[in-house]
Amino acid sequence: MLSTPLRRLRFIGFIEGISYLVLLGVAMPLKYLAGMPMAVRVVGSVHGALFVLFVAAVVEVAVKRQWWTADFWGKALLASFVPFGTFVFDHRLRAAEAADDARPLAEAR
Repeated sequence: MLSTPLRRLRFIGFIEGISYLVLLGVAMPLKYLAGMPMAVRVVGSVHGALFVLFVAAVVEVAVKRQWWTADFWGKALLASFVPFGTFVFDHRLRAAEAADDARPLAEAR
């Protein structure tokens, strides 16, 4: 399942996106409406670690696929800061993965 850098990026992006939504939709209301700041501390720490993994996965994909364009980096970084952004960014990654799967093995290398 996580055998390629692109698949790892898609997986980490999904988990990072979920953690961001939990931070904004659950932990922040708990902090400000229920007086539970520990929720933001815990979820924020997990989300921060996942954000670092996401950036590392973006770097890995950029190196392996030579995607050093401003378009790729701009979309990847924007996706990590906008709620639901990683899910939208995943469509681009899924299309690239589908193109890889459609190529014969000899060409893929």
